[in-house]
Amino acid sequence: MFTLRVPASSANLGPGFDALGLALGVYLTCRFRRSQTLSITASGRDAESISTGSDNLIWQTALTVARDHQMKMPPIELHIQNEIPLGKGMGSSAAALTAGVVIADELLGLGWKPLRILDEAARLEGHPDNVAPCTLGSIVASAIDSGGVTRAIRMELPKSFDLAVVVPDFDLPTVKARAVLPSGYSREDAVFNVQRASLLIAALATGTTSAFPAALEDRFHQPYRETLVPGLHEILRMRAPGLLGCVLSGAGPSILVFFERGYDTVCELVRQIFRLHGHASEVLHCQIPERGFELTRD
Repeated sequence: MFTLRVPASSANLGPGFDALGLALGVYLTCRFRRSQTLSITASGRDAESISTGSDNLIWQTALTVARDHQMKMPPIELHIQNEIPLGKGMGSSAAALTAGVVIADELLGLGWKPLRILDEAARLEGHPDNVAPCTLGSIVASAIDSGGVTRAIRMELPKSFDLAVVVPDFDLPTVKARAVLPSGYSREDAVFNVQRASLLIAALATGTTSAFPAALEDRFHQPYRETLVPGLHEILRMRAPGLLGCVLSGAGPSILVFFERGYDTVCELVRQIFRLHGHASEVLHCQIPERGFELTRD
């Protein structure tokens, strides 16, 4: 029996649309082994929404990897224990997809290194911003080059910074969140986001607090999603001592809160805004794991 742990993730980080992401210390855990017939069970958070049939995303991903490499995936016994909120912008589908690639790699004997697993997962996902931290851990800047190969560079959160995720009591399907985005952007908005994304990476690399909250400003996705997330307009503009800034976690509706270490009470301000708009929420104080997925054998 193998045990696989894949972290949750938060993508975009404000201006880094489809390019920046970070790992979060809540996990999708899969215990699996070869079997005579397919058997899938699910427990943990939102387990009732995880398919235990042949259409399960983890299993379907493993089948796709096998088919793409002209191999046959053996049936498996798969036990899923989930901690990641589904439909909340914390990379639950990316974690499942990554798990499927790792399971296929192990049981088919492909012998892939993490960067090869990332490349495969990014190809299947279509963009690497979530699967990169799932695979490599920490904070990752990633892109798919002109040859179709994923390039990724990881970095650590400055020790003087901290973060948490505020998870509201409603979900937001990624398809719906993508549908409100425009098909193109003006040169002014493109330059605006390039500047902020560059500033954000430099601030994270050096621990410079004075770059915030400007470094988290965005014109590519958050303004268009404000109508889908009650309170987002106020949350993005919130200022408080020790608060570096707030951004949508992925496509939302969860909020990623950056703050100076010791100022975790700023998360309650986000919860207050959600309450004013009629929604309860919870705070997940997630460490950023230095490693991505971890696979062990019993």
